Amino acid sequence: MDTRIQFRIDEETKHLAQLMAESQGRTLSDACRQLTEQLADEQRKIMAHDAWLTEQVNMAFEKLDSGNAVFLTHEQAQKRMAERKAKIRSRG
Repeated sequence: MDTRIQFRIDEETKHLAQLMAESQGRTLSDACRQLTEQLADEQRKIMAHDAWLTEQVNMAFEKLDSGNAVFLTHEQAQKRMAERKAKIRSRG
């Protein structure tokens, strides 16, 4: 189901925006729709990442609560990260 969005802008801004949209072969309504769809896509990505991050944090706490967590020293973590970075760089 489609929905209508309305907002107010001054006439000069509307006119200039229409000229720009027309120069690109589209209507101002098309340009507004595209921007709205882009914003929605960005929000979907943010929400998906937030859900993934929440899941990762919950899994880490479950691991901690079950006694299966492994703790590393700062130096061990730095070494592992350097190894991962080197592995990624060698792929490219």
